Amino acid sequence: MAFVPASYNDGNRAFLQAFMARGVLSFQDARPILAAIFSADENKEASPDDVTQEDFGSYLAAASEALSFFDYEIRSTVHQITKQRVHVLVNTTSDPMTQFATTYTADELSFVKRLLDCICDTNNTPRMELMCLAAMDATKLSRPKKPAAQDNDDEDAPQPTQAPDKGLKHSEVERMLHRLVSEAWLEESANNFYSLTPRALMELKTWLVDSYNDPDLGPNEWQRIKFCKACKEIVTHGKRCAERDCTFRLHDICEEAFWRTQRSKNCPQCKKDWEGKYFVGEKALTTTDRWQMGRRQSGGGGRGRQSNAHEDQDDEDEE
Repeated sequence: MAFVPASYNDGNRAFLQAFMARGVLSFQDARPILAAIFSADENKEASPDDVTQEDFGSYLAAASEALSFFDYEIRSTVHQITKQRVHVLVNTTSDPMTQFATTYTADELSFVKRLLDCICDTNNTPRMELMCLAAMDATKLSRPKKPAAQDNDDEDAPQPTQAPDKGLKHSEVERMLHRLVSEAWLEESANNFYSLTPRALMELKTWLVDSYNDPDLGPNEWQRIKFCKACKEIVTHGKRCAERDCTFRLHDICEEAFWRTQRSKNCPQCKKDWEGKYFVGEKALTTTDRWQMGRRQSGGGGRGRQSNAHEDQDDEDEE
């Protein structure tokens, strides 16, 4: 590649290939990769513990420079739960769904869209911003909803020409979930809930906002894709204001530092006391009395309560 520095060597190429195969990389993930590269370059065994943050930064910088000629860039973010910094390979010109279409079949892509609709729409309301889905709920999305029956008067209307969505078998759903986790699009919690990963939130950010938010609503009106007031990134795990109509949200990992900058622990937007016990994400469900009771009745296992997420949300709606 004549447009990259002469210092860009086989080690840099091997690192970039490993990064592209994963799509997302943290320092801890990169250490064994770089150790193998160093071992090959220097003809002596290198341990992952020998790899420094500076080594990682140097290889990231070289990869970023090489990728810039191909409409790719490396962006970084912090995991909303673990605080681990991760680096994501992002295509800056192609629509993410177009990218998915190159690796997934049409039926698989339709299933992915149903998953996203469930996470970002069905399981995300002003009363309960769950922003995830249970494994059993994912199985229910294996096939598209049946279209509403058409009136007989419409028999002469033109019929859609696109191929029908045949859906997936339950075994195929399980394989797709495993694939989406292995490719770092979804992550599964200890309670068996699937949520979007840092990679998904970063690569799909613009698409998520365009697909699920209403551009005609004001800045303080409730939207499905919400942002942390501290770091300005999407919130799928965090805290919300006790006032249901207030749109103030914080990541758990941003909360402590944010309140250190405030004179009082009142919501900066609506001025209500910040109680810190109203959640965005899985905890919006798992902290409810009904979920805890069901967990105890099922012997403490998460899977016994998975399919009842909507029931808990319905209970809140009735309050």
